[in-house]
Amino acid sequence: MVATPPLKQRPELIISWEKPPDDFQLDDTPVDNITQPLIAGALSESLEIAARVQPKNLIATNFGLCAKVGGELAVKAPDWLYVSSVHKPQSDRKTYTPNLEGEVPSIVMEFLSATDGGEYSIRQIPPIGKWFFYEQVLQVPNYIVFEPESGLLEVYRLQASHYILEQPNENGFHWFEELQLFLGAWRGDKEGRFGYWLRWWDAEARLLPWALEQVEMERQRAETERQRAEAERQRADRLAEALRQQGIDPEAIA
Repeated sequence: MVATPPLKQRPELIISWEKPPDDFQLDDTPVDNITQPLIAGALSESLEIAARVQPKNLIATNFGLCAKVGGELAVKAPDWLYVSSVHKPQSDRKTYTPNLEGEVPSIVMEFLSATDGGEYSIRQIPPIGKWFFYEQVLQVPNYIVFEPESGLLEVYRLQASHYILEQPNENGFHWFEELQLFLGAWRGDKEGRFGYWLRWWDAEARLLPWALEQVEMERQRAETERQRAEAERQRADRLAEALRQQGIDPEAIA
């Protein structure tokens, strides 16, 4: 009789929250296309214009999230992240260690490209996978995977320590309580790129504008006001002329 070997059990997950050494350098190898930073920048831009960013928040792109797992430093640099509250706001921050420097990120996003970036990897030994790091190590409540070419948006919510894919609402949006905003895919043009983007909508489903859109909206408002004022002036002129024809001085009435 052949003995059945014992099943291997996953080693206990020992996590500690320590800052990386001062000489730590994040791998800054350029991404394989320019789409990812454009989408990330556009997400932050609309939040800033809408005054949705506070000093206590941390919003960053391609930014190192750190933790020690089993005594070894693990660092992942998501394409976009949002932290509701940090202990000490600082502009020259290069990395961020949750729990030590502030809250765990509320939202982490990865944008898919032609090169496999391990966005779905559950690898549990170094180098550990992104999915495993966000789900089991950091326990980020909201993990978003976006495919810019097709516009496919996947929103995973952390439930009972595991990510569950959420279905969008009837408008194709997902609600994020942390920002009091909806997130969805939008197709259009920005910075010379026509395609799918991620956009924010408020609770009334109003699109948060980008800078150029905001300028255009202000221009249209100014033009509408100019036309209204011109129409009012013409109305007043017609009324004054009608009074004169009746022998009445409009200025005397005024």
